[in-house]
Amino acid sequence: MAVSLEQAQRVGYTFLKALLRFAFMVANNLVAIPSYVLYLIVLQPLRMLDSKSFWYIEGVLFKWLLAMVASWGWWAGYTVVEWGDDVKAVSEDEAMVLVNHQATGDVCTLMMCLQDKGTVVRQMMWLMDHIFKYTNFGIVSLIHGDFFIRQGRAHRDQQLVLLKDHLEKYYRSRNRKWIVLFPEGGFLRKRRETSQAFAKKNNLPFLKHVTLPRLGATQVILKTLVAPQENGTPSGGDAVRKESKSKGLQWVIDTTIAYAKAEPIDIQTWILGYRQPTVTHVHYRIFPVKDVPAEPEALTKWLYQRFIEKEDLLTHFYETGAFPPPQGQTKAISREMTLSNLWLVAIQSFAFLSGGMWYCLFQYLYHCLF
Repeated sequence: MAVSLEQAQRVGYTFLKALLRFAFMVANNLVAIPSYVLYLIVLQPLRMLDSKSFWYIEGVLFKWLLAMVASWGWWAGYTVVEWGDDVKAVSEDEAMVLVNHQATGDVCTLMMCLQDKGTVVRQMMWLMDHIFKYTNFGIVSLIHGDFFIRQGRAHRDQQLVLLKDHLEKYYRSRNRKWIVLFPEGGFLRKRRETSQAFAKKNNLPFLKHVTLPRLGATQVILKTLVAPQENGTPSGGDAVRKESKSKGLQWVIDTTIAYAKAEPIDIQTWILGYRQPTVTHVHYRIFPVKDVPAEPEALTKWLYQRFIEKEDLLTHFYETGAFPPPQGQTKAISREMTLSNLWLVAIQSFAFLSGGMWYCLFQYLYHCLF
């Protein structure tokens, strides 16, 4: 079939735009990530003298880095509309965020929609697949204290022990508040068939838009971070609890990401921007952690129920274009999430100016030494 001139021009424009966006992303990474690392190296004396201030500064820089990633999608027209509970109300409390997982763009979407949630981004910890450790952003996540989890039955028990140790060592010492994880343990397209076979074998509901979650990481987080008197466990005589200023984990935020036409955005699309502008929808439900059962069997049922509800939410969304209204209400209210272009330009400019400053400094030192 012959290609018209207009179609050829459109393809050419899309290719050129993608090329320019990719070049900008590479340049952005080449200045922003080394600058983040170098700033924190220079600030090591502050870390020894005032650890709280050091991790505050690190958190601000971390938030700016995530905002740069968010800007790639924002400027391509990949925006977010939010539904359900307003999570800003619990942004200063400790919370565990459970998210369905469809593609690499899920992380980018969260990086975007959490930017306007107060201190959340700079005080959050991510649980992600160990493969991300070897990406360009891996060094940043390692410094920030995110946890890289290795998937697979052979590694499961060891990974859960390592996660518990990691949380005890880094979560409160770095003043983390939110912890984000994807309980399905992999992308929907990779796990759906196995999950459906497991559901059929165990007389569980057939799920199409999500998979049955795994219990391990969720259980470790609750056991490690929830204050002893939560989940119905007595707290009397707990000296460690009395000495701690933290109230412990207070909320579980059930987060459901829905893409237009059920077509997830991957990281390549986010960077290159070759897909037409689209809106991603994010639905939140907030549960008090005291209502979450502690016993493994009850917790498994509770967690399964959350993902069964996600299935219903997504089915309704893909059929109607909107999430269903909360119980007792007749209409669901959506909120358009916005970012300031001026602020995004400012932090991008800061990154490039920092890169230039470090380059000049190293050039000067080189000439002084040699």
